[in-house]
Amino acid sequence: MHDSQEPILSARGVTKTYRTGTHEVPALRGIDLDIRQGELVMVMGPSGNGKTTLLNCLSGLDDIDAGTVTMDGENLFAMSDGDRTRQRANRMGFIFQSFNLIPVLSAAENVELPLLVTNVAPKIARERAREMLARVGLADRANHRPGELSGGEQQRVAVARALVAEPALVWADEPTGALDTKTAGGIVELLREVNAAGQTLVVVTHDEVVGRSGLRLVQVSDGLIVQDGDELVTPDVVSGNGMLATATPVTA
Repeated sequence: MHDSQEPILSARGVTKTYRTGTHEVPALRGIDLDIRQGELVMVMGPSGNGKTTLLNCLSGLDDIDAGTVTMDGENLFAMSDGDRTRQRANRMGFIFQSFNLIPVLSAAENVELPLLVTNVAPKIARERAREMLARVGLADRANHRPGELSGGEQQRVAVARALVAEPALVWADEPTGALDTKTAGGIVELLREVNAAGQTLVVVTHDEVVGRSGLRLVQVSDGLIVQDGDELVTPDVVSGNGMLATATPVTA
């Protein structure tokens, strides 16, 4: 159990540049961010401004060019690829816009996968998968394959899969982007319920309504965090090094 003031994950000076031949595109330009237990953090910003890259780098899915990302005090990028993969499997869950369900498997089989890859016994994994599907309102759909489910039901399966291993931190990348407004509202409400029960979530979204539904809003623009909660954040214009400094709190 973490103290409420101790970050689960801490990023300092994280930079990421994409290179194609001689062309360079800076995606992250010196990101500082702390995520604490029990937070529901919404990351917003225009398309192409670094939101998904931020998620991928902070979770260790993508490499970074500079900076540090620590989780539970361990530097993700000082680990081997195998250790980083195990850290994600044991401590993180993921929800994606495209659901990423395996079409030939049932809902229960999709949900149990994170448990099986961490060597949970198959019988126990299936029981926990069914319990988690019941928690997201899909107890009667456990034996259905993704193609037999609506978009909202598929995303609920994806949420159940992300939660079944009881991760310390769940990352969600545009989890309502492929859904209609009413169905998206149900997913947002589910994420809020999960957070109220103690789960820590970081949700990337371009949807203003979804973004404003969290407990903390982080705004990203041009590879920089420009607002975090009630504080404006600006580049360090004195040194010009792209690092971040806190500016005047927002008052309106």
